[in-house]
Amino acid sequence: MKNSKQVDKIEDECGVFGILGDEILDISSLLYTALNALQHRGQESCGIAVASSDNINCYKGMGLVSNVFNKENFSEITGNSAIGHVRYSTCGDSNIINAQPILNRNIAVAHNGNLTNAKELRANLKAKGVRFNTTTDSEIILKLIENSECETLEDAILEVMKQIDGGYSVLLYTGEKLFGFRDPKGIRPLCIGMLNNSFVLSSESCALDSIKAELIRDVYPGEIITIDSTGMKSINYCKKFKHSICAFEYIYFARPDSVIDRVSVYQSRINAGRALWDECPTEADIVIGVPQSGILSAIGFANASSIPYDVGFEKNEYVGRTFIEPSKKIRQANLELKLNVIKDSVKDKRVVVVDDSIVRGTTSKRIVQLLRNAGAKEIHFRAASPIIKYPCFWGINTSNSHELVGSRYSIDEIKDLIGADSLQYLSIKGLLKSIGKKEDICLQCFMK
Repeated sequence: MKNSKQVDKIEDECGVFGILGDEILDISSLLYTALNALQHRGQESCGIAVASSDNINCYKGMGLVSNVFNKENFSEITGNSAIGHVRYSTCGDSNIINAQPILNRNIAVAHNGNLTNAKELRANLKAKGVRFNTTTDSEIILKLIENSECETLEDAILEVMKQIDGGYSVLLYTGEKLFGFRDPKGIRPLCIGMLNNSFVLSSESCALDSIKAELIRDVYPGEIITIDSTGMKSINYCKKFKHSICAFEYIYFARPDSVIDRVSVYQSRINAGRALWDECPTEADIVIGVPQSGILSAIGFANASSIPYDVGFEKNEYVGRTFIEPSKKIRQANLELKLNVIKDSVKDKRVVVVDDSIVRGTTSKRIVQLLRNAGAKEIHFRAASPIIKYPCFWGINTSNSHELVGSRYSIDEIKDLIGADSLQYLSIKGLLKSIGKKEDICLQCFMK
């Protein structure tokens, strides 16, 4: 079930983190630090699963990591292993029932992504008498593993990977063992790190940096990682697919201090701004970026063009996400609270404003209005991604083309719609060049 949020940003589903070693760790501190580092991947709920002497305990709540966890509820958490999760819901309602990790029969699951055949799989399991406690596709993975007749969990995971379709990174945790597996196309990211004698699995390398763990490598597409007291081993899924990491990991999802599939997110965004200038040079007085993910591309544009970069917006970090609010009026008011134009930087100037992308167009339109009201003489809007024309079903919240302004209007029409003096998008060729890959990138949002 898709939730009803009207979003003006491309959003990923979740972030996952797991650790297992052969020594007692400061689990509470490691989890708190790492999940905060992954907070950008999901702010609706969070949770952890930690093994005790004879079972696994789950602690979860709605809201940010800093709101859910504190010294009191972490005080008794000890051990050498745990998994954690931060959630943004694209499948299943936003409520505590669907918060992860999901636990059943001493197996905990934390999942990032979407299963494209979830409806069919759920129906088949229900027909066999399997009962569900959540509306997430994450529980489908858990139920398939629970009902497998395989002798080992590794074999059960292999069997499940043959049944499920979609983009996913999954952590499976038993207390004694930690498993990580990634979809055969590598759409969703997952990496491996080391902290002293402990192995770490994480959606992004920035979480490894936060706990001073060393990045070893990415989990390969279709790979199953097993970690236990003897160390780490790898099993590869039998089918081979073209590697297709989601382009939006580099455009928007990931933190700039992360490395995804051996590519620096920071450098890819700087490169995107440089490519924007190469493709559409513009006469202007200043370049500004829309916080936060548009800033690096704006800096790249400014560096390539020699047009001065300036801070055009002040962002209020204490305002909630605009798309969660129930009414359009409240969402608009929150955007104005969230972003305020620094008038002295833009007044009477020709401004290039760079954002990571344009989805519905409502935020872009309001940004242009704010700049006009602040006295900008000209506003040239630049998107550091190609025009988004097609919906995605791999774990992103654009399953309907009617939500996408790029599927309904030409670039000139979008320019008029948002009120800019000019509008240009980064080309697909420019995007691939900025990432440094000629292939291995999912471009489904931009082309069929």
